[in-house]
Amino acid sequence: MLYYVTKVAITAVLVVLIAEISKRSSFIGAVLASVPLTSVLAMLWLYIDTGDGGRVSALAGSVFWLVLPSLALFIALPLLLAKGVNFYLGLAVSIAITALCYWLMVTVLHFYGVEL
Repeated sequence: MLYYVTKVAITAVLVVLIAEISKRSSFIGAVLASVPLTSVLAMLWLYIDTGDGGRVSALAGSVFWLVLPSLALFIALPLLLAKGVNFYLGLAVSIAITALCYWLMVTVLHFYGVEL
């Protein structure tokens, strides 16, 4: 149980740290947020838990394909905010667009025989 609490604490501290740094410098916050920190942590925890490089490789491959549709959020949200849409509504719409893009990507990959 202590191990899981440690994993959660490390992950949470890093996310909060990035948010706090972003208050002072949006550029440095963006650099830190753009690093695939969550993916790196997930791969690290997976390897520590299983010692299985194959599972880490499968996770990394799946993350690669799913990063592409996730970019929709970072396109839609600034455009909506620039148009004066309320932040929370813009965020909700951006998340919905991103979810649709995920679904499309998974459907297209499945059609071509790529299983995630």
